[in-house]
Amino acid sequence: MEATILLTDTEPVLADWLMKRNCSVSPRQFVWFYVSLALSALAVALLLVVNGAWLVAPFTGVELVALGVAFVIHARHAIDYERIRLFPNRLVVEQMNAERLTRFEFNPRWVRVEQDASPRDLITLVSRGQTVVVGQHLAHHRRAPFANELRISLRRCS
Repeated sequence: MEATILLTDTEPVLADWLMKRNCSVSPRQFVWFYVSLALSALAVALLLVVNGAWLVAPFTGVELVALGVAFVIHARHAIDYERIRLFPNRLVVEQMNAERLTRFEFNPRWVRVEQDASPRDLITLVSRGQTVVVGQHLAHHRRAPFANELRISLRRCS
């Protein structure tokens, strides 16, 4: 499922933050890794089946299916991101999670940025009873500086 969002080019972007996962392996490399892993596991299983250990074959199949499911779950979340754009009259928060895009729009003058004392806690944006949690893709030590930077940028819109 693909979602297209059109933003007007007439409104200037005051600040733009993109937070996403650090993927060190391309999808093609990921597939080749799984194929090589499957081929080596099947080769070992075939050797054992030929030598009479036939019970290894079903367990190898279960192992490869479980690993494939884990890889698919990982791949669905590999492109997750959070994008926060600050315009003069609105704050737009886009969150991509497992190919599902969620979009929130706030008046920047009414947004309050909250973060608990612990740096491990996520950042909460609160505006008129609506809350959005952001910072999931930020390292723990970067959350507090980002929250401060966002507060300063929001004050400029007032």
